[in-house]
Amino acid sequence: MENGQLTWITNFIWGIADDVLRDLYVRGKYRDVILPMTVIRRLDAVLEPTKQAVLEMKASLDKAGIVHQDAALRQAAGQAFYNTSPFTLRDLKARSSRQQLEADFRAYLDGFSPNVQEIIDNFEFRNQISRLARADALGALIEKFLDPSINLSPDPVLNDDGTVRLPGLDNHAMGTIFEELVRRFNEENNEEAGEHWTPRDAVRLMARLIFEPIADRITDGTYLLYDGACGTGGMLTVAEETLLHLAKERGKQVSVHLFGQEINAETYAICKADLLLKGEGEAADNIVGGPEHSTLSNDAFPGRTFDFMLSNPPYGKSWRSDLERMGGRSGIKDPRFVVQHRGEELSLITRSSDGQMLFLANMLSKMKHDTPLGSRIAEVHNGSSLFTGDAGQGESNIRRWIIENDWLEAIVALPLNMFYNTGIATYIWVLTNRKPEHRKGRVQLIDATQWYKPLRKNLGKKNCELSEEDIRRIVDTFIKFEETEQSKIFPNAAFGYWKVTVERPLRLKGIDPERTYTPKEIKSLLEKAERADDAPPVIKKIHQPGTAPDPLRGLFEATIQGKTRVVEYEPDTELRDTEQIPFLECAACHAPGYLPSKEDERTAIEAFLHREVLPYAPDAWYDPESIKVGYEINFNRYFYKPKALRPLEEIRADLLAVEREAEGLLAEILGGRG
Repeated sequence: MENGQLTWITNFIWGIADDVLRDLYVRGKYRDVILPMTVIRRLDAVLEPTKQAVLEMKASLDKAGIVHQDAALRQAAGQAFYNTSPFTLRDLKARSSRQQLEADFRAYLDGFSPNVQEIIDNFEFRNQISRLARADALGALIEKFLDPSINLSPDPVLNDDGTVRLPGLDNHAMGTIFEELVRRFNEENNEEAGEHWTPRDAVRLMARLIFEPIADRITDGTYLLYDGACGTGGMLTVAEETLLHLAKERGKQVSVHLFGQEINAETYAICKADLLLKGEGEAADNIVGGPEHSTLSNDAFPGRTFDFMLSNPPYGKSWRSDLERMGGRSGIKDPRFVVQHRGEELSLITRSSDGQMLFLANMLSKMKHDTPLGSRIAEVHNGSSLFTGDAGQGESNIRRWIIENDWLEAIVALPLNMFYNTGIATYIWVLTNRKPEHRKGRVQLIDATQWYKPLRKNLGKKNCELSEEDIRRIVDTFIKFEETEQSKIFPNAAFGYWKVTVERPLRLKGIDPERTYTPKEIKSLLEKAERADDAPPVIKKIHQPGTAPDPLRGLFEATIQGKTRVVEYEPDTELRDTEQIPFLECAACHAPGYLPSKEDERTAIEAFLHREVLPYAPDAWYDPESIKVGYEINFNRYFYKPKALRPLEEIRADLLAVEREAEGLLAEILGGRG
């Protein structure tokens, strides 16, 4: 069926809202009726040919007292869904009384299989029925969906002479119509659209970044795809199409299974409905969702692993209620978010105001570790995932866990204003646990912010899109893996640093420089004595003779009663400072994939302090117990281009011109006095 017809049908359904709902609903609420009715009418049309068989099967199962009927009824219907009510929508068209129509329509809805019930419930469609019936609009609505000028059935409508009047609508075409309706409603209410709707251009890019690098290694077999924040399911279906296309080009037979989880009820209903409409009943069964199904606190697929995963998780959205359900910050034991790493336990738990990084941790916990291709992941984030969180905090720990495991292949900066409801900077993270040899130990950063084509008309905040050429250019840059102005390659350690606390001694006037002071004495001294740079430092401990001095670690030599002893000074909290010391201070860390040892850590920190701190504060020392490892990816630093300075000649000419102008004005003013 060609696109013209699809557009015509979509426009017809879109028009039903204006014809039937105009005075009953505000425009923004048309979707609450039109989307579920489109699904119901399509399922109704698909089930028409086997209606009788389903009713007979239902009667015989009831008679035999069989409780679990789902599988047998699906078989009788020849579909992944069925309806056991005595009615079809055509039967309901003939109801003369409003009350009878409402009662029968409810009975008709109640006859659908559990998977369809879930869609109807999550659309909250039953809440609309009394409103429609009271206004006498229910009959008109059903009539419009049965209009003889459109065909929503998979079978063609024939003329009397057997020629085709209206072609049948296959599952793919029906899915296209449904997605187009969803898109139009989203764009009309573009305030929330971006929350559940990732623009198709971004999705296509993500799918290509996942599949193209390994396209030649796809083999015959089954692949599992997963999205932990699947929205209306667009990422899964585009990814599936991309994988099937690449496999077909290479003569491979692959079957693809989709899995997804989505918390927003209506969005979940759309996703499940879309898959049912496309004839993907099994995939629809693997989409789990609704308000009680938060991916973070109620993982629908614990222990499952997937070949390919892609997601656009919510940014800047609080996950406090999930945190409480999971036992609070100290009570979380979920192995997705508390991991063992290089002999220590790392907490990946982020601040409760933003859970986006946890969706990434959730996907990483579902990687396949025992297959040749392992897993490939693409996820969209905003800038905060690159640098939020101090050393040792959840966000930094997630970056550390990813980079030290060598899972991060690349991060792509997308153009601004790519998404419907936000103008913020967005980035695609590309990860895998099977890096090819030439990428091992390295991370590629790609600046694609300038590769786009402007839209003729803004859609909400979205004012540009990625054309096919732009997507090709980004994917090629990724695959080539070369240094260019838009592509920078770094050893993993380039993003790591040690956060170290640097202390200075407390110096107070009038104290005895040769004795120790107890914490209690120091407390009262602080209230009375005056600080001064040239005052003696307060000793808190004198070590036994024979202790080796180590001033950088706070073990200083001092003369006590004429003898040289090693002492520790009381630190001055007002002078306490922290330093971020990059891993690249350690020469060996410049090698791809090298992780600093304890010895590297000590050498690098001490070299840095000798160079950057001691020349200005010779009495400073650091506390080895305070060292924390952090990771951040300061994207803009690597692509920052300072503006070129103007040539002096140009500046001089400007100044002269201003001067002449000023003189002219002055002459005019003075001349005007005459």
